[in-house]
Amino acid sequence: MLHEPATKVEKDAASDWKAQLGIKLFWLYCVIYMGFVGIAVFAPESMKTPVLAGVNLAIIYGMALIVFAIILGLIYNHLCTKKEDELSAKSEGAE
Repeated sequence: MLHEPATKVEKDAASDWKAQLGIKLFWLYCVIYMGFVGIAVFAPESMKTPVLAGVNLAIIYGMALIVFAIILGLIYNHLCTKKEDELSAKSEGAE
């Protein structure tokens, strides 16, 4: 018994664009993360410094990395959806 997909799967015209965007956002995150690692390795005492409401830099930076990753995911989703809609509108107009 073979179960077919519920919707017809077509080629994703935006897949190359989405992959490039994902790689750019990945490298952006890597640079920010390397800053965290660099501080931890080369200036570990500064991680103990209270930054916001008595909370140290390590906690603030670590939490900011998590929030930044979520924001990047939302940005990626928004831009990919916008690009997919743009390309589908073009393909419908061409038909």
